[in-house]
Amino acid sequence: MGTTPKTQVRFKERAELLDFLLEVSSVTSETLDLDKLLSNVADIVKDVVPHELFAILLYNEKSRGLRMRYSIGHRDEVAKNLHIAMGEGITGSAAASRQPILVRDVRTDPRYLNALDAVRAELAVPMLIRGKLVGIIDVQSTRLNAFTEQDRALLALIASRVAVAIDNARLYRRVERQNRTLRVLAHLSQEFSSILDIDELLTKVGVTIRALINFDAFSIFLVQEDRKVLECRFSQRYDETSITQNVQFGKGLIGAAAESRQIVRVGDVTKDPRYIATRSDIRSEIAVPLILHDRVIGVMNLESEKYSFFTEDHARALSLLAPQIATSVENARLYEELARREQRMEQDLKAAYKLQSILLPRTVSDVPGLEVAVRSRPAREISGDLYDFFEQSGEYTLIAFGDVSGKGAAAALYGALISGLLRTSAPRRKSPSQLMKLLNEALLERKVDAQYATLSLVLWNADRRVFTIAAAGTLPPLICRKGEIVEVTVSGVPIGLLDDQLYDQVQFQAEPSDLVLFYSDGVEDQLADDNLDYGRDRLEKVVLAHSKETPQKIASAIFNDIDAFRNATPLTDDQSVVALRVL
Repeated sequence: MGTTPKTQVRFKERAELLDFLLEVSSVTSETLDLDKLLSNVADIVKDVVPHELFAILLYNEKSRGLRMRYSIGHRDEVAKNLHIAMGEGITGSAAASRQPILVRDVRTDPRYLNALDAVRAELAVPMLIRGKLVGIIDVQSTRLNAFTEQDRALLALIASRVAVAIDNARLYRRVERQNRTLRVLAHLSQEFSSILDIDELLTKVGVTIRALINFDAFSIFLVQEDRKVLECRFSQRYDETSITQNVQFGKGLIGAAAESRQIVRVGDVTKDPRYIATRSDIRSEIAVPLILHDRVIGVMNLESEKYSFFTEDHARALSLLAPQIATSVENARLYEELARREQRMEQDLKAAYKLQSILLPRTVSDVPGLEVAVRSRPAREISGDLYDFFEQSGEYTLIAFGDVSGKGAAAALYGALISGLLRTSAPRRKSPSQLMKLLNEALLERKVDAQYATLSLVLWNADRRVFTIAAAGTLPPLICRKGEIVEVTVSGVPIGLLDDQLYDQVQFQAEPSDLVLFYSDGVEDQLADDNLDYGRDRLEKVVLAHSKETPQKIASAIFNDIDAFRNATPLTDDQSVVALRVL
């Protein structure tokens, strides 16, 4: 099945897919304006998947349906009024199944909702974030069989990257609306809105409210979801800390406020059967639910020794303060939980680093005919770069060097998967191109959204001094011979992205004392204080200046020069170097 001319051009260029992914990331991250973002997405899709009608439909959780948020070619009345339920039409079916749907002839598909009589083909692709539906990208054409499987894969790749940007833009828009309202109330809550220590915050809330309302006792109860109980987190009486028991939902005035989600104000507690006596001198009480995102997170309770002390004005003031208090309390609780999680995560990452130190060779045993040095450092706690050496029969050694998309734990785990597949498959084949194809197929069987890897597989024949190299999106090796750089070009699509990929391989006849350097893109892409990147030219100068030294010293010189270049700028990406000297 053929591809469109536009797609053919884009995917025949060297490292074209990586460039395209970079373009998508750049265009979708440059704005939080939803209208501008959707227009950018439309331009991206138009550039690679020709069509006549285009639409982005966003999912609404309340209505459990799709509404057209951006369109090209659709009639205005359709764009403004169309609401598609889950499972309805081709777009609704794609949303319900969370899978792309390609219809080559809509006249044969009963699900098709007629947008234009001339339409013949449709492709609908869901945008997902961790399994959550964001919306649908839908393209339609007046030509039969207008869209191919490659178009479906490409549009799915675009959708996986723009989903986060669209979700962020929608969140930003919602936050902006909320902020306009919150600014009116900011002066009432500014004293405690920035406090992230929960105990300090609740104390400040008590002091602030007492300055407004002269209560005799004050408590804040927070919901414990696992037990469906209101736990007393803070309590004061006459500015002295007191102890109050926990409350069940629906029990007492506090439980009633939580269950009804309404303010409960009682002028004489002795006449209200719901009242649970905790102090004999209390006469009136007001309980205010703290609600955040339609969820009760707690109750604020004020008590007085006077009958009918709390007025409608008190209730109104507390109702205005309650959302701000709820937000601040939830932020403090989340910060408290985040601190605990970060501590656990730090422990887990230390363990993961130790494990990665075992999985990735820090030193290399003798490779026949080569002197080898390896240097690597992660941008975060653990690295997404991968490298390994596999002894094969006789004079052959297989060298693997690659880089997983992203950084951190997810990239490291994906790299460990590739290393495991290599250890299983490497002994069976000598051809790097065949092995690369096998790896690509194995990764696609274990497809991970938005995850792929660049990889070089190098088969070294020590007897003949020949390198056979297959590449999947990696940077070309840097080869130095007698003080000059020798160019070797080999390219291919990253593994784990597209089905049915074939990989080329090239042979390089080495000479004694040749230096062959493989390095991850984190080396070239390292930024300095002036936002300039390190680049290959500077790397070549360092290699040429130290070309007669040992591979270990050359690798150290590269890292020292990178550190001098970047100064105080953090590592931009994982950085790895494998230096090979031909003996």
